[in-house]
Amino acid sequence: MVLTRIPRKRRSAALLAAAALSAAFVPAAPASATATAAALHAAGHGGGCVASPAPTGGPALKILDIAAKAKQQYGLNSVILKVTEGRRDLLTAALGQSMTGVPADTRMHFRTGSVGIAYLGIILLQLAEEGVVNVDDPLSRWLPQVPHSDQITLRMLGDSTSGLHDYVSDPVFVSELEARPFTYWTEPELLAFPFSHTLWYTPGTNWSYSHANFVLLGEALAKITGKPLDELLRERILEPLHLGNTFINAGPSIPDPVHAFTSERGTYEESTYWNPSWTTAHGAILTQDICDLAVSARAVGSGELLSPASYRFELNPGTVGLGNPAACPPGVCRLNTEAAHYGLGVQVINSWIVQNPSFFGYFAIQAYLPSQHLSIAVDTTDGPAATPGTNYAQTIAASIAAYLAPGHPLT
Repeated sequence: MVLTRIPRKRRSAALLAAAALSAAFVPAAPASATATAAALHAAGHGGGCVASPAPTGGPALKILDIAAKAKQQYGLNSVILKVTEGRRDLLTAALGQSMTGVPADTRMHFRTGSVGIAYLGIILLQLAEEGVVNVDDPLSRWLPQVPHSDQITLRMLGDSTSGLHDYVSDPVFVSELEARPFTYWTEPELLAFPFSHTLWYTPGTNWSYSHANFVLLGEALAKITGKPLDELLRERILEPLHLGNTFINAGPSIPDPVHAFTSERGTYEESTYWNPSWTTAHGAILTQDICDLAVSARAVGSGELLSPASYRFELNPGTVGLGNPAACPPGVCRLNTEAAHYGLGVQVINSWIVQNPSFFGYFAIQAYLPSQHLSIAVDTTDGPAATPGTNYAQTIAASIAAYLAPGHPLT
């Protein structure tokens, strides 16, 4: 096949979008959901995360049709999704192929790095409930060696108001990542990038997204509890929620993956085993299947692991109304509004509680609407014609939300 080249400027932009994170030809799926139904039914064999029976009408068929049309329109290899209302499954389905000749399956795993950020926020609030910490404790209490740690609090790490630069937007880091995507990054190597810069603003006075916040929050949680971060996630999140198909690994291994491909370096190539060690705190770098992602959406979005007061704090830790884009370079700072703001490790978009991880050809979303007990989980992988660095999982979820909850757009 012909390998597509992309201008370097566009490639760098795509790399940043993916973090925000042998070529194979996979035929396009039919646009008609009815034509796809037999394949979906076949994908549901065996145990684990089982596909729904092939829908013949109602909301399930409409949701499936939305996903199938989007898959064809955007040139996606695969779409895996699960939509639930309360505990009732509306649709669990896999469309397309993982790679040539291998159908996508609902039991396949994919990378969901930023979902771990929501878990870090929950653990911080649990520790605050237990009286172990105060969210406004300075970071210097546990990590005094960190620059500005006497000004930066745990809350500021969790809600991304520390003023630290984001290493994922650092041109030097982007260049090194693009050149060597299999490289394992240590946390000190990652933090060296923001530590080499002055703060964008006085901590707590503005809002800007920075991966460094969550690397530091993970380190602080481990120091506070005296436990490795992965152990904390298993004890406080994965085991209570019975997330048996969620795995923690800062390295490239991934069990039974849906394979990922990307054009973000200019050539369409496989990226399944590119190293995710740079994406967030080590001990919170995740792979999941679509069933676990849907459970996660509901649990995070409903506050299942938190007290009512902590849940309210998670959704608005003081960020609503905060943010002055004019005080920062273009694209760095953002105004947080009631309709669209960052909470503590989660996004809130028109009452949906959201995380939307991206990683080099893997794109996903978990979204939960409390008023309707509605959860949407979608994962997509890119085909050769897909626009690199675009989270089409979020696009598909927004279309499903427009159908099921028209008064609450997921945009």
